[in-house]
Amino acid sequence: MRTVLNWLNLSTALGLLVARLGGATISRHGRGTYLATGYRWSFPVASAFTVGSVIVSKHDLAYLVERPLLLRHEDRHCTQYAWVLGVVMLPLYVACAGISWVLAGDHSSYNPFERLASLSDGGYPSPRSRFSRRS
Repeated sequence: MRTVLNWLNLSTALGLLVARLGGATISRHGRGTYLATGYRWSFPVASAFTVGSVIVSKHDLAYLVERPLLLRHEDRHCTQYAWVLGVVMLPLYVACAGISWVLAGDHSSYNPFERLASLSDGGYPSPRSRFSRRS
């Protein structure tokens, strides 16, 4: 169902376009996802990011395959695209990342998209508000 929704909401098509424009090599991965490796653009700064059902990385295929937790984290983002109406997720994600930046000084700690995808699986540290008490 997720795969069909991400094709219908155009997010997978956008992900494949971004990957191609970034010079990535695209391969099928399973569960309707694609791995786009060798992405050449410097934005966004991440070991991997997801658009629709496309997981994009500047690294090679072996890098991703050797990191099943990272793939599981990104796979959860694929599902989020399906339930948040595809490309609508992009501005929502940016807004949540901005709020997290204000609260914690990073884009992930208080971003519900990252939290629901599992911060630890994505390699993110546990949340710590810059307004919390320091001992």
